[in-house]
Amino acid sequence: MNVQDAIATRRSVREFLDTPVPGDVIRRVLAQALRAPSGGNLQPWHLHVVGGEKLAELKAIMRTRVQEAPTGEGSEYDIYPRELVAPYRDRRFAVGEAMYARLGIPREDKAARREWFARNYQFFGAPLALFCTVDRRMGPPQWSDLGMVLQNVMLLLRGEGLDSCPQECWAIYPQTIGRFIALPPERMLFTGMSIGYADRSRPLDALVTERAPLSEVAEFSGI
Repeated sequence: MNVQDAIATRRSVREFLDTPVPGDVIRRVLAQALRAPSGGNLQPWHLHVVGGEKLAELKAIMRTRVQEAPTGEGSEYDIYPRELVAPYRDRRFAVGEAMYARLGIPREDKAARREWFARNYQFFGAPLALFCTVDRRMGPPQWSDLGMVLQNVMLLLRGEGLDSCPQECWAIYPQTIGRFIALPPERMLFTGMSIGYADRSRPLDALVTERAPLSEVAEFSGI
């Protein structure tokens, strides 16, 4: 698969098969992903991969934790801006409505929507999980490096026939995840990611989110 196809077919998959991901495959993907750009070559990313019995243990912990603290433990950063204005607010609303429409969950059924959202914390049935953490002393430029290495991971996964779903929602459980992965105090949780083989038989598999046209987000001068 070439890079254009990897970009075109990468999606945030929310229905996975339980087919195991070979350890050598995820190691190869991460080793290649580390070639991501990094300002000053700081390489601020720290990646934690969880699978097998350890992932089953984490899923059990989270089933209980989500019941105990459904709104989380308090994120250490704002996942979205506190004042989300148009067009960003409208884009977020549209993708949520498109997803729940495919699932047949109306806006009025808040309980069903909450139940579905809680599946994030079971990694949507994926057999492999990844967490990305970062030193607290790093700033916005280094956080952009995290995005670049994670994009590498997701595109390389497509090259291996795998899919993924980046999940910043994990940031609302920093204490639970910090304990589970034995995070040192100088590092904080940025995001999680589900990794596995997409279940193509499920309704959400056909969901492709819209992107703003090039003319809306790019300007060209002298070309």
